[in-house]
Amino acid sequence: MVKAGIFLLIRFWPVLAGTDAWYFLLSGIGITTLLFGAWAAIFQNDLKGLLAYSTISHLGLITLLLGLGPLSAVAAIFHTVNHATFKASLFMAAGVIDHETGTRDLRKLSGLRKSMPWTAALAIVAAAAMAGVPLLNGFISKEMFLAEAIAQTGGRHTNLTLPILATLGSLLSVLYSVRFIHQVFFGPEATDLPKKPHEPPRWMRLPIEILVGLCILVGILPALIIGPVLNIAVRSVLGDDIPYYSLALWHGFNLPLLMSIIALVGGVVAYRLFGRRINAAERPWIVGRFNGARAYDRMMKLVTSFAEWTVRRMGAARQQARLRYIVLTCLLAGVLASGLTGLGFSETGIDMQRPGVGFTVMWIVGAGCAIAAAWQAKYHRLATVILVGGAGLVSCLTFVWFSAPDLATTQMLVEVVTTVLLLLGLRWLPKRVEGLASADELSRSRRRRLIDLGIAAAIGSAMAVVAFAVMTRPNTSHLTRFFLENSYSEAGGRNVVNVLLVDFRAFDTLGEITVLGIVGLTIWALLRRFRPAADSIGETDQKRIQNDADHRRENRKQGDTLSDTMLIPRVVMRWLFPFIILLSVYLFIRGHDLPGGGFAAGVAMSIAFILQYMASGARWVEERLEIRPLVWIGGGLLISAFTGLASWIFGYPFLTSWFSYADLPLVGKTPLATALVFDAGVALLVVGATVLMLVAIAHQSLRKPRVTDPTPPAPEETA
Repeated sequence: MVKAGIFLLIRFWPVLAGTDAWYFLLSGIGITTLLFGAWAAIFQNDLKGLLAYSTISHLGLITLLLGLGPLSAVAAIFHTVNHATFKASLFMAAGVIDHETGTRDLRKLSGLRKSMPWTAALAIVAAAAMAGVPLLNGFISKEMFLAEAIAQTGGRHTNLTLPILATLGSLLSVLYSVRFIHQVFFGPEATDLPKKPHEPPRWMRLPIEILVGLCILVGILPALIIGPVLNIAVRSVLGDDIPYYSLALWHGFNLPLLMSIIALVGGVVAYRLFGRRINAAERPWIVGRFNGARAYDRMMKLVTSFAEWTVRRMGAARQQARLRYIVLTCLLAGVLASGLTGLGFSETGIDMQRPGVGFTVMWIVGAGCAIAAAWQAKYHRLATVILVGGAGLVSCLTFVWFSAPDLATTQMLVEVVTTVLLLLGLRWLPKRVEGLASADELSRSRRRRLIDLGIAAAIGSAMAVVAFAVMTRPNTSHLTRFFLENSYSEAGGRNVVNVLLVDFRAFDTLGEITVLGIVGLTIWALLRRFRPAADSIGETDQKRIQNDADHRRENRKQGDTLSDTMLIPRVVMRWLFPFIILLSVYLFIRGHDLPGGGFAAGVAMSIAFILQYMASGARWVEERLEIRPLVWIGGGLLISAFTGLASWIFGYPFLTSWFSYADLPLVGKTPLATALVFDAGVALLVVGATVLMLVAIAHQSLRKPRVTDPTPPAPEETA
């Protein structure tokens, strides 16, 4: 767990490294942590406290290395392994000492080399590796660290800050290592220990022996023992572009070796001169009042206080206010990004074009629908939904205008489904009752609506400009060319959009349909316990008409004519059911080469079920169709996941697809690709999630209102 953050820094190194921000941030934090941890470790009187602060120092060293360059990243990976080896052995040795003596206080421990000679030898070797003594693993990675510190001067001696600080950090590590060895194992034997010390059992000492043996073997034969493992680790981070590095024991008498000698000699001399004062000190000099636990608690308190202040100042009980903060933050981020970087569309390679007259008129209509929907949302909900559908239709026509038939098809189908679901949900919203408001309240309400209108106009205009610039830019990017050139040869499909979703970025799609399934289940779970508003409970006109129609159909004999209520629309919607299913299958089959695909097919099939619920009601549909949306969701997700797992059987990465074409009777040349099976899972899950939401809304009309009887039931008589 100590290495978890370091591990993430190493894994993210290829993405984040190489910038000035990364260099200054990691180098600054790393060198500060290196020196502070080493200084604090020198004055610790708890044996494990000394090792803990020394660990902080070494983590700072690794962080510093990760901020410098590719060769430094190699040294960071190497030192991560070395530090884990000698520090694990030291912590286990500290545990053995605590177990056998009854204390970890350095002021009480002394002379344990006589009563625990084998443990003393092991701990001394591990501490020497921590100090960077030659012929031990810590020496090699410390040499690489010092060499990289020198390399940052650029071959000049005009900037010696980092090499000097690196040497100072190494000297301090020698100092606390020498203190650990001298205080615990040398000097007169301690007489006031809680327990009489002796060697631990064999099996308690065995892990320390193994780790110390690795410290020695890596220090003597680094290329043989750790070379292949280090190469695998480095290649997993840097790829094939690995800088040259050497694990040889001797590189000649050079500056890094001189710095190591200075650190080793300086650490021993410093302990010789100041050892008594250090051992007698109750707290570190300079940072004596600093306490890590107390600093952490104060930082957490500060963060919590800031969060509480933010909630008090910016929190709101109404959703509208929260949305206002979100969109204003997005607008501010865009303005700041443009202002700070000074980059416009031309600087980023986007050639802004002028919209034509027809396109401008179409977008004016869409903007008018959106503004009118926002203005009417408070008073006329049905009109608002219709106007929002008009804005969605303009979006669909925009995709058609810019030759994006896949997006246009999906947008049209989604607009139909969402509009119908919104219309069904309107029935359960409470009625608006306009009370008598004062002049001040009306003024504040009007002012707030005008402010919201201005914010919406600014955000909408900015997004419109960005969307238009992106949609009209030429297809000259490297990424665009790659997908256009490799869609058919690599994935067997000419529909680049669908191939992207089910092949090149299938893992993203798997995550997205998982989220869609979770959303459907969440809505279903919420609506199961939903109780409508007070003015929606009872025999409303809509519910009364639906119930009357249901009762009349139940009283008629099977095969009789339908009820006269909405006769023609009901007949048309029932007849449309098989044709929409056929359309859904058609969209699915053609999706690999032509506009369509699993998502569009799933939404189209959902429309077929929605029309049946609208035409005949929930009772009539569910008496004749066994609909199990939960099975559809689970089955679709399993099909998509197992399609990816199947590639492992043939030794390929997860979700690698196979494709071919076959001439089928009456169908013709048809793509046969495993991506189609994955797409089938997408279609099934989309149908299941959409129908699950539809069923949850439709069942509200069948649910009886909850009646609370204040009179408790009479107790039953017992024999």
